[in-house]
Amino acid sequence: MSSYVCTVCNYVYDPAKGDPDNDIPPGTPFDQLPDSWTCPECSVGKELFEPVK
Repeated sequence: MSSYVCTVCNYVYDPAKGDPDNDIPPGTPFDQLPDSWTCPECSVGKELFEPVK
C-alpha cells in the first residue's frame, strides 16, 4: 500500500497507520478513504494528494 502526501501542507497519509483521529483504521488504503475525508492538517480534499515517490 502506498503512502500519499498532501500537496498543500506535506502531511503524509500512511495506510499502515490510518487516521485514528478521524476513525480511519490502520490498513485502510488511500483509495478506500471516504470521499468526505480531508487532510487532518489543512482540510483539503483527497484530490490534492499525490503518491509518495
